[in-house]
Amino acid sequence: MANPHTTIIYNAPDGTTHEYIRQSDELPFLPIEIKPHPYGVELGVLFKMARGSSSRTISEFLRTEFSRVSPALAAKIAQTAKLSSRLKPTQVTIKDVEKLHTAISQTKIMAPSSDCIGPIGEDKMLEGLSRVVEAEFYASCTRKPQVYRGNPFLVEAALAYGFKDSDSKDQNDDDKQPMMRVARIANRVPLLYQQSAGAIHKAIVETNWRNYGLSQSRGSLPVGQVMIMVHIASVWVPFTSESKEAVAHYPEIIKEIKLTVQECGRQLGIHLRRQRKIKDELKKRGYIETYLPPIGEALKDILKLNEKQVDNVVEKLKYTLEHSRKV
Repeated sequence: MANPHTTIIYNAPDGTTHEYIRQSDELPFLPIEIKPHPYGVELGVLFKMARGSSSRTISEFLRTEFSRVSPALAAKIAQTAKLSSRLKPTQVTIKDVEKLHTAISQTKIMAPSSDCIGPIGEDKMLEGLSRVVEAEFYASCTRKPQVYRGNPFLVEAALAYGFKDSDSKDQNDDDKQPMMRVARIANRVPLLYQQSAGAIHKAIVETNWRNYGLSQSRGSLPVGQVMIMVHIASVWVPFTSESKEAVAHYPEIIKEIKLTVQECGRQLGIHLRRQRKIKDELKKRGYIETYLPPIGEALKDILKLNEKQVDNVVEKLKYTLEHSRKV
């Protein structure tokens, strides 16, 4: 799902072969190295970078050591921190760095460039998801790059709804329907273990899926024939351990995951409401086709009408009922 440009052939131990043909002939984007972004840099890291810098002034240090910092912006940050423009980075104290750190957070800085990370892309995610899951509805969303601890990252998600699942015998019974299937991916690599221990699972569980037409118990995944794939692309993905099985619970990352899956949920909600409206209209039409013939026969007996007059009355009733909001 995360690599639609590849053809994968799996020879199972039982002798069966599973082949996934590539859905795209376009190769992934090659990331470009950039410098850290000022937002999210911790105080200790900023102090260490300043004391080890070869820049002559604070403004030059900000321009050369960080991305998205122009000379005018560097001078504004130094002025907000009330630091001398001639102050050497190697001579700053911890109090000076605290002022500089506060000034950076108070200054509006352009979002980091996405050239350093390789997103899959909305269209490619749909192509990858559709070759694994055959569903009636697909949705995808890619967010703009954000920053945590000075490292840019990007979150994107794709959702499939209405696929067939052999484990669910009765799709009308929510108790027998499976939970939402979650595919967690970091830099195009699937995370297969500790599903409930990471930030992705936490963000999906905390999303109110009832607003989008799905059944959900508190503190659990929603119920239904739904699969969602969440991809985190970053220059440094924070994992919970050295085994790299789950993404750490950074508030910035959880917030972006929630916003991404909520956008997919909104698209799903629109689809479900449209399907429910069509179903209600078909149900009303079924009532009309069921009860109008007996009504016509009753009118014939009561009003002593002929066949042609009965047909005209029935057609008028049918037209009125079909265009009425209430049955």
